[in-house]
Order: sequence, then C-alpha cells, then structure tokens
Amino acid sequence: MVRLIRKRETLLFAIIVLMIAVFSTRAADFATPDNLAGIFNDTAILIILALAQMTVILTKSIDLSVAANLAFTGMAIAMMNAAFPGLPLVVLILAAIVIGAALGTINGFLVWRLEIPPIVVTLGTLTIYRGMAFVLSGGDWVNAHQMTPNFLSVPRAPILGLPVLSWVAIIIVALMYMLLRYSPFGRSAYATGGNPTAAVYAGIDTGRTKFFAFVLSGALAGLSSYLWVSRYAVAYVDIANGFELDSVAACVIGGISIAGGVGSVAGTVLGALFLGVIKNALPVIGISPFTQMAISGTVIILAVVFNARRERNRGRIILRDRAAAEVAA
Repeated sequence: MVRLIRKRETLLFAIIVLMIAVFSTRAADFATPDNLAGIFNDTAILIILALAQMTVILTKSIDLSVAANLAFTGMAIAMMNAAFPGLPLVVLILAAIVIGAALGTINGFLVWRLEIPPIVVTLGTLTIYRGMAFVLSGGDWVNAHQMTPNFLSVPRAPILGLPVLSWVAIIIVALMYMLLRYSPFGRSAYATGGNPTAAVYAGIDTGRTKFFAFVLSGALAGLSSYLWVSRYAVAYVDIANGFELDSVAACVIGGISIAGGVGSVAGTVLGALFLGVIKNALPVIGISPFTQMAISGTVIILAVVFNARRERNRGRIILRDRAAAEVAA
C-alpha cells in the first residue's frame, strides 16, 4: 500500500481528483459524468500526441515537429477529401498515417544516419512542415462545406456513451502500453534512453531504435491529423499550433524523464488529463487566458523540478547501496 501511495501515477491521479473536486465547488456541473466525458474527449488528441512524444523521449530524444506534422498531414487529407469526395474514409485515414510516418521517417533518418541532435532536427522540420502546409494549400482553408459528411461525422459518432474519438484514444493507449511493456522495441527504447552504452553492449542498435521511435511518433501524429480536422471541421496552416509543447508538458508532468529511459504510459495519459482538466476548468472559473498560460508554465517547471529531484535521489540511493555492499564485503 505504501509503495502504491509513493508512485508518481497515484499521486498525479489524486491531484486530478482533488482539482475536479475543487473546481466543482465553483461550477456545479463540472464533476458530472457528461462533463468529465467531454473533458476526456477534448483531451483525446493530446493524449495520442503525448504518447507519440513519450516514445521519442524514452530514447533520449525529442520531437518538436509532431504538431507541424499534424498540420501538414491534416491539410493534405482534407484537400484529398475535398478534391476526391468518393475516396473511402479508410483510404484517407491510412493515407494520413502513411504521410505522418513518412515525415517521422525524415526526422529519424537525420537523427540516426547523420547523427544530428534531435532537438535541432525537429526544430528545423517543425518550420519546414508548417511551410509545406502553406505551400500545399496556398494559405487557404479547407472548411466544413468542402468536406464530406462521412469524413466529418465518424469521430463524433457515439458508441456506448463516448464518441469514437475517445474510443480511438483508449485503443491507442492500450496498444502503446502493450508495445512498450512487452515488445522488443519497448525494451530497446527504455534501454536506449536509460543507458545507451549498456544497450550497445547488450546488442541493441540504439540508432535504429531512435529511428523507429520517430517513425511511430509520425504515424500517431498522422492519425491525430484526421481526428483533429474531422472534429473541428476545418484545416488551416496553424492548426495545433503549440501542441508540440503541450505534448512535452504532458510527458514531463506524467513523470517521463527528459534524460530518457524513465516513464510509463499511465503517467503520460494522466499528465495529458491534468492539462485537460486545467484548460477546461480555468475558463469556467473566470481565469484569463494569460493567467492560464502562467499557471500551466508554473506547473511544468514544478514537474521538471520534481522529476530532477527524484532522479537525483534515486542516484544517491544506488550509490549508498553500493557503498554498503562494499563495506559488507
């Protein structure tokens, strides 16, 4: 029981429950099941992008281009739907995933083969992908009346009380949990970020692992592009602007170490939900957008400090245990 209480995920879950209880005192309907389901649905795309970001961060990298990937891919499939309304929805969704994965492949190749630092690569491709979205569209928007009803309606369709968008996020969470916990790729990702030297000696190709992490991140960004465009019924160059930082924030708040190799899917999901609750609650209780930004930034800094202290303490414990073992010997 004590171990459960000490876990980061348990603490974060308790904080989210406490926030909901506090906010419900200011807005009576805030804690109702329908509103909480709405908050989860609003946060679903962020959850998917945060899981994409988590996969890369685990390998001691970062992907600042996930939102730009979403913007370009979303613009591409929206224009495809407008130009070829007869294309089946499945084809469009697969096209979004493939385009997103292709953009992720570019990032992964530059990091793996050319050994350029990930933050430099993805900062550059962030700008490139946004520029590509502008060139592709000529700066124009694709609006709801240009898209087919089927393209727009599927993510909103309710199943067992939740929209399809929410169910997609739940399925992605389950798949990512299985992938990172039980697959060779998951073990390689944790090893690559946790101790790259030991991973190499264990026979893990750390460069290839980072490459596939970027490809997976791009594929999830591509899937998110369809969900975003269809949910908001519009595609334009600046969609999801700033979401790359939100995805990093969700990871950091959820206990994912920026240094790599530490974190869980549950923590990432809770980090995204934490941001989702804050973003839904602060406008309800009359907090200005600028104050909201300050609060969100403060929370991120506190989470980074908390993570840094926890990792430093873990290192001290390892050294203390080693010293005790040497004395005993």
